[in-house]
Amino acid sequence: MPVQQIPPRLIWAVELMDPQPGDNVLEIGCGPGYGAELICQRLTTGKLFAIDRSESGVDRTRRRNQKYVDAGRLTVRQIDLATLRVPVKRLHKVFAFNVNLFWVRKCADEVALLHERVLPGGAVFLYYETTQPELVPNIVRKASAALTEGGFRVSVVDQKAPPVVAIIGRR
Repeated sequence: MPVQQIPPRLIWAVELMDPQPGDNVLEIGCGPGYGAELICQRLTTGKLFAIDRSESGVDRTRRRNQKYVDAGRLTVRQIDLATLRVPVKRLHKVFAFNVNLFWVRKCADEVALLHERVLPGGAVFLYYETTQPELVPNIVRKASAALTEGGFRVSVVDQKAPPVVAIIGRR
């Protein structure tokens, strides 16, 4: 089975996040493993902890990125953010692409957990593909409010091509 090409929206998202070689990163909702691949390519001493509620997402990420798992740079777990026990106590960055949690329901506990784990100067990067432009203002408002109420300073980057909005919470 051929390896699928990484979508441009994820390339843009990881470039904007700019993981450094020594960063410890949490990916929420790793899905097919594209983000994990792009992030792990940039890590040398840092590590990526990727989680997904879906067993198939965890399996696909692990299969796509087995060399990073074998090298000790990637840990993949089937777990929900609410019950997260990250082996890396201090995170530099958090990456989430099209994870609805932050705008569809109350997530104060999850955001508090992220605020506790993200180092001062670190950031949470929430990306949403904007295939339904009419939803963007609501997504931005609700996700921004969740991060702000959790103690993050929020900025928004709107990318036209590929059509992605980034909501960045800095600690």
